Amino acid sequence: MANLALRNLTKTYDKTQVLHGIDLAVEDGEFVVFVGPSGCGKSTTLRLIAGLEEVSGGEIEIDGRIVNNLEPKERNIAMVFQNYAIYPHMSVRKNIGFGLRTSGLPQAARTKRIDEVARILDMTDLLDRKPNQLSGGQRQRVAIGRAMVRNPAVFLFDEPLSNLDAQLRTQMRLEIKKLHQRVGNTIVFVTHDQVEAMTMADRIVIMKDGRIQQVGTPAQVYHKPANTFVAQFIGAPSMNMFEARVSAGQLTLANGSTLAAPVPLFGDRPVILGIRPDDLVAGGDAPLLEGRIEVLEPLGSETLAYVGVAGREVIAKASGRAPPAVGDSVSLSADPSNMHLFDAETGEALS
Repeated sequence: MANLALRNLTKTYDKTQVLHGIDLAVEDGEFVVFVGPSGCGKSTTLRLIAGLEEVSGGEIEIDGRIVNNLEPKERNIAMVFQNYAIYPHMSVRKNIGFGLRTSGLPQAARTKRIDEVARILDMTDLLDRKPNQLSGGQRQRVAIGRAMVRNPAVFLFDEPLSNLDAQLRTQMRLEIKKLHQRVGNTIVFVTHDQVEAMTMADRIVIMKDGRIQQVGTPAQVYHKPANTFVAQFIGAPSMNMFEARVSAGQLTLANGSTLAAPVPLFGDRPVILGIRPDDLVAGGDAPLLEGRIEVLEPLGSETLAYVGVAGREVIAKASGRAPPAVGDSVSLSADPSNMHLFDAETGEALS
């Protein structure tokens, strides 16, 4: 295990800069997930850490060493890719042990290490099978085992669950999280799926256009988003956003609804009011919006109601057992303490 530090990390291809000064400290044994839309720079950052790309500027430090000029094999890292990249003609045992070929360990020590990893991954009974005899999840565990067997300082995962079906992805998320809890290795995990980030990470790094937008625990980025991008990227469905104006502590929406502003702002300024669908409910003592239900999305324990309000769509939460009907008129309200205010010009959070 090891600490990882990125200091003012930049990457440029020809004249196009794709990373703009990435700063991050990952603690020993921490599980950090990079998440963001396609092209945000998350996989490029991972490849720079791994040594698969050359750094244009800044420093990468692993376990107290600056590794910018070290080859991947010298960095004491292991990488698990989106594609399993396991050898079809080799048994599970030989695939897991492939990374030990040049380790200098005696055969007995190699066998012991492979058996230890197989036991941790619950693959002891599969060691003599070939990859074509395994399920997709088992093949991914073989790829993880091949990385684990070297006992690296840092694990790097590059969207390893993207090729799995929904049920298997859920299962593998849980297995990787359990694995981290058992062995405590430092993990940097890249994904485009915010659900994976929320369910697995100790901390989440949210990126956009080659810049970090926010770093925080899942609870922090969900309940205290740093800006409108984070607010809408994290959470499914996305946060509802409303144009509004605040003056002397009173918030006025475009439809004329007013309420006390969530924070004591002074002066007169345009803002964006954000309310998560979970916090926007039908009924309440102080309705904020009025509309008509256009679509219902039953989810079992609850129902998402897509409500037409003054020509736009707003998403709210309704009962799963006794939902309203399409076409019903509905009043929507929210607790002011669960509302979010953002600067209308910069998108930065005001509370």
